Amino acid sequence: MLASLRGFALLAFCFVLFAGASFAQITAIEGDVKGPDGQMVKGAVIQIDREDMKGSYKGAKTDKKGHYIYNGLPLGGKYTVSVYIDGQKRDEVSHIQTRLGDPVPVNFDLKAPQQAGQAAAAPAPPTPEQERSLSKEQKEAIEKLNKENAAIVAKNKALNDTFNAGKEAANAKNFDVAIEAFQKGTELDPTQAVIWANLADSYVGLANTKTGPEQQAPLEKSLDAFQKAISTAKADNPAYHNNYALALGRLKKTDEAQAELNKAAQLDPPNAARYYYNLGAVLVNGGQTTAAEEAFKKAIAANPDYADAQFQYATALSAKLATGADGKVVAPPGMKEALDKYLELQPTGQFADAAKGMLQMIGATIDADYNNPNKKNAPKKK
Repeated sequence: MLASLRGFALLAFCFVLFAGASFAQITAIEGDVKGPDGQMVKGAVIQIDREDMKGSYKGAKTDKKGHYIYNGLPLGGKYTVSVYIDGQKRDEVSHIQTRLGDPVPVNFDLKAPQQAGQAAAAPAPPTPEQERSLSKEQKEAIEKLNKENAAIVAKNKALNDTFNAGKEAANAKNFDVAIEAFQKGTELDPTQAVIWANLADSYVGLANTKTGPEQQAPLEKSLDAFQKAISTAKADNPAYHNNYALALGRLKKTDEAQAELNKAAQLDPPNAARYYYNLGAVLVNGGQTTAAEEAFKKAIAANPDYADAQFQYATALSAKLATGADGKVVAPPGMKEALDKYLELQPTGQFADAAKGMLQMIGATIDADYNNPNKKNAPKKK
């Protein structure tokens, strides 16, 4: 019985891990707008402009409490967030880096503008009188500059168009088309980390449509693209390291994956629990159950209320189940506590039945109606 249940637990363990390993590739920005009079501003318009790629996101307005939120921003970008009141721009904050987890806070206090000074306007073209006074060399210099500017505009448009086409294709799961578009983008500008990252994600998406050995080639190509994304990014992006690690893990490059996830955790401490959880996923699928146990333990240390990490930690510990002299199953230290904590946090969660079954197996007393009084969305006792 012990052997069969242990096999069941480990089978479930392997099945669920990669399902929860990737993070959604969208993030959010939210904040409050306070007017010059110190009161919260209702109806202020928020505009978000991407700095590393051309892109503008509008539509967010503050509610009656002066709060706004914009969901659905691509992960890994840098943005300038501006606030408009009565059609006039009142303030802006630049170089906002999106991240995994909770929305990035960007607040505005119009009593104290957060960014003084605006970008200088482009110089106006010379008047006819001024143009007549220009020398031949000056006219040629102006013409050259105009041509260069036109070429830059055309290149940016082409880059933006191919990036948007790639995103649209990827969202529709047309990964071959997405790969072609993003590859074109890397040729237009090989310094755009966000394009390399999306190319890498598209290769992973393509691999997910394959089975067996056919997954190998697109996964290998994703590694090259992830490396380019990381090396060309202006700042270390934890999401790039995370997704790179997951691709490495699928190719059984466990040590490299572990290094990348540890790096992501160092870069993004508020989300360290998720990275350590992913590390546990990579390790268990690489057959390193003991190391996975430690990874899940780190995830719990970073966030004790991470329910899935509690369950997976208990499942990893199930490899150490023993049979006592009386024939009863003996659980290793920490297993029962982790299962109890999972059921406290998720009494009707996806692993609730499995957790109760494991508790029954080790002879633990089960509360038939787990309830967390500190959790607002916990089911009420009937």
